[in-house]
Amino acid sequence: MTFRSAGRPAALCSQAMLLERFGLPGKVAIVTGASRGIGAAASRALAEAGADLVVSARDPDVLGALAEKLSDTGRRVVPIAADLNDLDTLPALIEAATSLGRVDILVNNVGGTMPRPFMKTSPRYLEAAFHFNVTVAFELTRLVVPPMLAVGGGSVINISSTMGRLADRGYVAYGTAKAALIHMSRLAAVDLSPKIRVNVVAPGSIETDALGTVLNDDMRRTMTAMTPAHRLGTPEDIAAAIVYLASDAGAFLTGKVLEVDGGLNAPNLPLGLPDL
Repeated sequence: MTFRSAGRPAALCSQAMLLERFGLPGKVAIVTGASRGIGAAASRALAEAGADLVVSARDPDVLGALAEKLSDTGRRVVPIAADLNDLDTLPALIEAATSLGRVDILVNNVGGTMPRPFMKTSPRYLEAAFHFNVTVAFELTRLVVPPMLAVGGGSVINISSTMGRLADRGYVAYGTAKAALIHMSRLAAVDLSPKIRVNVVAPGSIETDALGTVLNDDMRRTMTAMTPAHRLGTPEDIAAAIVYLASDAGAFLTGKVLEVDGGLNAPNLPLGLPDL
C-alpha cells in the first residue's frame, strides 16, 4: 500500500521523507575545534539541521562570536573554552551537553600537527601528535558512551586527513597520528556497535585559515592542478559529510572513512624537502 499526503504526488512524498532523514531535530551535538574552518562550518550545518550544540575551542572570544552567529538558527549553543590537550577538561563538554538534555553526536575535529622533516621529528613531537590527534578523540569518545547509550545510541565522527593514507616527506608525525585515528575509529566501531556508530571524514586540502597562513598563488595553482576535482575543498564540503554521518541518512555506516578530498590519489602539497 502506498501512502501519500493529500494533493501531493507519491514521488514528492518519497523525496520529502528521504530528505527528512538528514534532519537532526531534538539532537544534541558536541563539536571540538569549533571556532574556525571545518569546526565552525560543521557547527553551523548541524544547527541548521536542527541540533543543539556544545562547541569547544581554545579562544573564548572567537568561540563566543561563533555562538552568537549560530543564534540565528534558533538552536541552543553552549560554548566551552578549553585546551583539550588537557584530558581533565573533557568532562566539562559532557556535562554541558547533558545540561541540554542528552548527547547524540560527537564530532572530534580538534587536532593537527605541523609538518617537520624526519630527522627533526623527535619522539616527544611524535607522542604529542599522537596525544592531540588520537588520545583526545579516544577519551572524549569513551566519555560520551554512557550518555549516548542512555538515549539509545549515537554517532561519533572523527576528522582525520588524506595524509592518513597517502605518503610524502615531512608528514611522519601528522600522517602517523591521522592513520592511527582512522584505525582506532574502525576498532571502536566494532566495540560500540550496534548502538553507537563511529565513522571518519578524511578531508583533502581545505581552504581554512590554517591553510591560508602558508598558501600563496603558486601553491594554489599547483594544488589545484594536482587535485582531480581541480579545486580546493571548502569547510562546507566537510560539514555536509558530517551531517550525513550524524543523521539517520547515514544510519547504515559504521567503521567507514569518507574521503572528501577532490579525488586525491597522491599528495598535492609538496614541501620540497631534499634527500638526506
